[in-house]
Formats: sequence, C-alpha cells, structure tokens
Amino acid sequence: MAQSILDTMPGASTGTVVVTDHLNFWGGKRVKPRQETNAEPVFEPATGRVLCQMVPCGAEEVDEAIKSAHAAHLKWSKMAGMERARVMLEAARIIRERREKIAKLEVINNGKSITEALVDIDIAWQCIEYYAGLAGTLAGQHVQLPGGSFAYTRREPLGVCVGIGAWNYPFQIASWKSAPALACGNAMVFKPSPMTPVTAVILAEIYKEAGMPDGLFCVVQGGAETGTLLCHHPMVAKVSFTGSVPTGKKVMEMSSKGVKQVTLELGGKSPLIIFKDCELENAVKGALMANFLTQGQVCCNGTRVFVQREIMPKFLEEVVKRTKVIPVGDPLLDGTRMGALISKPHLEKVLGFVNQAKKEGAKVLCGGEPFVPSDPKLKGGYFMSPCVLDNCRDDMTCVKEEIFGPVMSVMPFDTEEEVIKRANNTTFGLASGVFTRDISRAHRVAENLEAGTCFINNYNISPVEVPFGGYKMSGFGRENGQVTIEYYSQLKTVVVEMGDVESLF
Repeated sequence: MAQSILDTMPGASTGTVVVTDHLNFWGGKRVKPRQETNAEPVFEPATGRVLCQMVPCGAEEVDEAIKSAHAAHLKWSKMAGMERARVMLEAARIIRERREKIAKLEVINNGKSITEALVDIDIAWQCIEYYAGLAGTLAGQHVQLPGGSFAYTRREPLGVCVGIGAWNYPFQIASWKSAPALACGNAMVFKPSPMTPVTAVILAEIYKEAGMPDGLFCVVQGGAETGTLLCHHPMVAKVSFTGSVPTGKKVMEMSSKGVKQVTLELGGKSPLIIFKDCELENAVKGALMANFLTQGQVCCNGTRVFVQREIMPKFLEEVVKRTKVIPVGDPLLDGTRMGALISKPHLEKVLGFVNQAKKEGAKVLCGGEPFVPSDPKLKGGYFMSPCVLDNCRDDMTCVKEEIFGPVMSVMPFDTEEEVIKRANNTTFGLASGVFTRDISRAHRVAENLEAGTCFINNYNISPVEVPFGGYKMSGFGRENGQVTIEYYSQLKTVVVEMGDVESLF
C-alpha cells in the first residue's frame, strides 16, 4: 500500500525521494502495468532528477479500469445520499490527518512551495467535505397536474465519469473533479498529468480506506493516447478536463462522437484592473497573488495588469521592490515562496516569452532569468526569477498569449470605458479582477467583464462553495459550488396518471 510512501515523508527532503510503487489503481488496489517498454521518466522539478517512471495505460488496462468503476457505480448509486456523505466525510478526515505528508509528496512531484501545497491539500478535503454535505440534499421536483395526476423529477447519476487533470494542482484537481461526481452517485476514472502521476493514487487509497466500493475512484496513468482511449470508451458518460485550449478542443471532439457530457476548464489571459482610487497596498499584494502563485503556473492568473496612469509609477515601484525579494529556492523549506517550474522545456518556453517581449519593446524591470539556488542539490532544478514587464502593449505576444510562468505584464490605462474594452479584447474569459474603493464602479466593471469569475479587491481565492469556470475559449461547465451537482447528474421526469387514458384512437 502507498501508505508506505507517505510514511517516509516526515524525514524526506528535496532530492532524496524515489517512488517505486505502482501508479495505477483500480479494483481497490494498485495495479502493475501490463508492460513497461514505453515508460516515461517523471522528474523532480527542484533538482531535475528522475523521481519515478510513468507507464501509460493501454486499451486493455483502460477497459479494465472503466469496468471496475462501472461495477462500483452500480453499488454506490443505490446508497442513500446520507450514506455516501458519511464515507466522503471519513475520506476528508483522513486527508486532513495526513495533510503534511500528502503536501510534501505533492511538492516533490510538482515543485511548488510547501506553504502553497498545504493550502491545496486543505482545499481538497474541504471540497470533499462540502460535497458530502450536498449528497443528502439531492432532490427533484413535484408538479401537480389536472385530475389528481402528477409528475415528479429525479436527479440521477450519469454513471462512469472521466476526470483528466493538470500538473499544477495534482491532488486538488483530483478532489475537485471526484467530490461532486461521487456525491451524485457516479464513479470516476481519473487520469493525472503524466508529469505529476504520484498523488492521485494516494487519494484513491484514501477513498478505499474511507469505505468506498472497490473501483469507485480509479487512477489510470498516461498521456494523449490514454486520454483518447478514455474519451472514446462507450461506458464513459462524461469527461471533465482541465488543461490547454488545443487539448480541450480535442477532448470535446472525441467525446462528441459518443455524445458524452463535457466540462472544460481551459486556459486564461485574465485582466487585473487597478484604479487610482484603490487601496494601493492591497492592489500590489493582489497583483503579486495574481501572478506568482505556483510559479505563475495558474490558469486564472491575472497576467494582464492594467494600472490607471496616475498611480502607475508608484505601483511599479512597489511591485518591483516586492518581486525582487520573493524567496526562490528549495520548495520544501518553509521560508520559500517560489519553487521550481514543472519541467525544463516549460522553463525554456517561459524564458522564451520574456526574450520575445524584449524584442517587441517591453522593458524588464526585474527577473525573467534562469535562477540557480546556492544549494548544490538544486543546481539542476527548473528555477527562474519572477519577472515584471513594463512598456507593454495590447498587441504584444506576452500580453496576448498565456505564458504560464512568473511573468507580469503591466500596462497603463486612462478611463474605465477604455480599460473594459481592452480587458475583454481576448479569446479567453476565465477570470478577472478589479481594485477600487468605489463600490458602484466595482460592480459595474464586474458586470461588464467577460469572464467566469471577477475578483473585487482580491485575487486568486478559491473557496469550494463558489463556482469556478470560464467564458469564451476558457471553457464551459463549472467546478465547485452547488451548481456543479447539475454537471454530474441528469434529470428524469416521471409522469403519473391517476385517471383513465384519454385516447384519440
């Protein structure tokens, strides 16, 4: 059991962990890959060393996992909501109890700071706890018809749902997708990112330990080919995907062939608008939170920072001053605030965006360079210094395209009308933000921004009670909040005739 890997976590440090456990999970246990000829190395971002091998699942393994999930769904869906809730609450309790160990393993596989990872694990158990609370409330509607006849609706599970996760929040996304699915009576087959395969299996074991039927939450490893097999499988009722727009389009296209329901949580290039009447201290902190969490690898980050011209010099001065002193280094140290990017190719891609910005006329006020920590064991890690860009224009590559790294692009604006138009001039629509003391302006701007979320006088807070999802090419469907129950269930109408049939024949 993987509890063994968790038990090694208290004494583990960066550069010491090797994962040898099998990473697939169905039928209530870890499953050895059928063949290991096409294994892919998984790297520890902070050191660049190989953490483990990820062996992608083929057609037979995907079929086995889905059949295991279907069998579990048949049992789970017949349980009362309150019965499901008790099991989910136990899972949340176990996660809460092991949060430090899970967070540490997450950091080793993902590269983010331990401070952030602990918050991620807390959000994960809170999400499961929240949907446990909703499991017993699922209900339909009664409709009175003439002559004593009536109709009623039943909210029923979909069946086997597929979750496809991203590498920036591995454990949290697995929880966000599975919690509402399981609360509604579904089973889930989850495919983590091939770069972060380690912690979703821990969640599977915790669900089993909490009392869920074997197979209810399965984990299959793999990349695009395994994802394709999942999307095409006839026993899958729904696919929930978090990732890039191009891959999201493919998931949607593949799922449409089987008329499967789809939730897509895709990329973003979100605007953060800072008016001159803001509380500047909060606006600066908000901009840092909007750009540098998880090394900037967050889909809803407010990377287009629009600052009203009158306060632009003071804002830049403060932001640069604070960005320069962000502690970058060993992500397992409590004092670290920025760890390593996910991979070497991704680091090079982000640095390439900074170089392109300079060519197009942007001015680097700080950062944007490879960073080599003083600790020798981190020499091969994927670190860079957080970057602030000035002299940006709306038509620059760094302003239009999602960089997915610690790069903030700052631009001046003059009027509210102008900045709303510029903020909405993008194919994305995941999030947005506004800092102002004017309450009327705050709500007016929020109404006019074309995005699934608008933060007022804060940024990047994600309470599980609040729906999250995008407009435009940032996707559709929602995660978190009560509304997500509708995305993991279907409505059946039952019409009851209490009198005689009126026939035309």
